[in-house]
Amino acid sequence: QVQLVESGGGLVQPGGSLRLSCTASGFSVSSYAMGWYRQPPGKERELVAVISSGGRGTNYADSVKGRFTISRDNAKNTVYLQMNSLNPEDTAVYYCNGDRVQFWRPWGQGTLVTVSS
Repeated sequence: QVQLVESGGGLVQPGGSLRLSCTASGFSVSSYAMGWYRQPPGKERELVAVISSGGRGTNYADSVKGRFTISRDNAKNTVYLQMNSLNPEDTAVYYCNGDRVQFWRPWGQGTLVTVSS
């Protein structure tokens, strides 16, 4: 069964950090560029970070550049998102999936990140 499971979210104060994980099952992520997406309350889902299949290439949305770092461990079939200097505008449900629609698998449940004092 193809599945993506995100974890690591929670409540954090402004300026804090979190590390999200996304573990895939039923397929190997090593063949695909992967992305982290987020959907803030009442807004559309947006792509915030992408990593190439081998892990050497990354790209970020301007809103998170310099604060977020995407990485992957293909041996563990897992993609990570290190989030630093969080601010309330980062509050969202975070998802991982392929970096483009033709590589999307069924969406996981996501992990909620709430940045608040």
